[in-house]
This record gives sequence, C-alpha cells and structure tokens, in this order.
Amino acid sequence: MFVITQDKIDVQAVIEAVQDPHCGGTCTFIGTVRDLTDGKKTAYLEYEAYEEMAEKMLKQIGDEVLKQFGCSHVAISHRIGRLEIGDVAVAIAVSAPHRKEAFEGCRYAIEKLKQVVPIWKKEFGEDGSYWV
Repeated sequence: MFVITQDKIDVQAVIEAVQDPHCGGTCTFIGTVRDLTDGKKTAYLEYEAYEEMAEKMLKQIGDEVLKQFGCSHVAISHRIGRLEIGDVAVAIAVSAPHRKEAFEGCRYAIEKLKQVVPIWKKEFGEDGSYWV
C-alpha cells in the first residue's frame, strides 16, 4: 500500500496492511498538522504532489526498507489537498520479525520521504501563506 490520496487517511487500514503473524514488531509514524510553526499560528496546510511519481517513490522507499532493514512489510499513505489542524498528513507502518528493525525501517521511511518524494506543503497562517 503506497498511496497519495485526497481522502482522509484510514490509519487502521495502513496498520492492517502490514500485519503478519511472523512479525513481532509493528512500528507506525503518524504525521499530523500542528497549529504552530516556528512560534507562528498555522490556520491550515495545503499539500500538492506529482502523484504518479510520488507513488512510485513511496514504493521505492518501501523496497529500500525491506532490503536494508530486514523488514517484512511497509505501507505509506500521504494526503494532499487542504488539511486542517489535527488532520493526518502521512501514515507509515512497518512490520518486522523484531522491534529494532521495525523502528529503524519506519524512521528511515519518513526521513527519506521528506527528502525525495515530490510532495509540497503550503502553510497558511497569521502572517500570510508560504511554501515550505
């Protein structure tokens, strides 16, 4: 499951996509819209993506997690469009036979996503709007 969506992310579905009776560890990362950025009030965010490329890159990140960390399953869902404070922007779940690999794989996935996936964020707040 590697998805770019305009719909609300079903976190439970992301977790269920990686469930495996052979895996003793499942790690999740849930990124939500916060109300402050650098001490300034955020009203809402808008995300845009080059969707086709972004989904391919999410899968590539998943493949890297499987290979580099010995994980068994990876699922990543990122939302685009207008998101309000508290909305889930990204959900990642990684399962592995042991917790160490699940944690390492999950951390790698979010860090790599932020570096390379063509998703852009525009913040709207008290001092106007700007691309991040």
